Amino acid sequence: MNMEPDVIPNSLSNVVDDCELGANLKKLRITDNVRELQTVLRDKSTSRSDFIFYADRLIRLVVEEGLNQLPYRKCVVTTPTGQPYDGLRYEKGNCGVSIVRSGEAMEQGLRDCCRSIRIGKILIQSDEDTHEAKIVYSKLPADIASRKVLLMYPIMSTGNTVSKAVNILQAHDVDQENVILLNLFCTPQAAKNVITQFPGLTIFTSEVHSVAPNHFGMKYFGTE
Repeated sequence: MNMEPDVIPNSLSNVVDDCELGANLKKLRITDNVRELQTVLRDKSTSRSDFIFYADRLIRLVVEEGLNQLPYRKCVVTTPTGQPYDGLRYEKGNCGVSIVRSGEAMEQGLRDCCRSIRIGKILIQSDEDTHEAKIVYSKLPADIASRKVLLMYPIMSTGNTVSKAVNILQAHDVDQENVILLNLFCTPQAAKNVITQFPGLTIFTSEVHSVAPNHFGMKYFGTE
């Protein structure tokens, strides 16, 4: 078993954080609160109940900030006192797509923010012999080509699974510019791979780090 620690020296951490991965890679602003959430999720001694609680908190922060990447339109509403108020509303035509199974952990966070949003699913598995990612199942909104897509996948180590998912979306006539990946942790190499293949896609993550917490899905769903 690989016992490499998740904590890396500050010098290497600075190199990872400063990687130039382009304007389409956007990161959550790191506060002490966010760093605590990330720390608990990486700690091998964290209980499953605590893991789920802290994961849901970080997911909610990523989803909230990810929604800022969507288009809005100006509007005027009337307040209860009869005064006009200049505000904003979402442009119509957004949807979510989770990459099963770990991506499903992010669905509730999205629904908590967008109550009636439609959510599709994509299942991709690695071949036992070749380790190549293969599409097993997909169910997407019929009009997904006309929507902005919030693609949900919390841990990205290589980018292969996300690339396959984007290929599926493109096969359904979704422009890569209309895809926003909501992610918790990704490696620099994974981000580079995805952005190189799909330069129009936006990645929104909480952290770019050389070591990804690949235990996330098993811990969250209790399949360790």
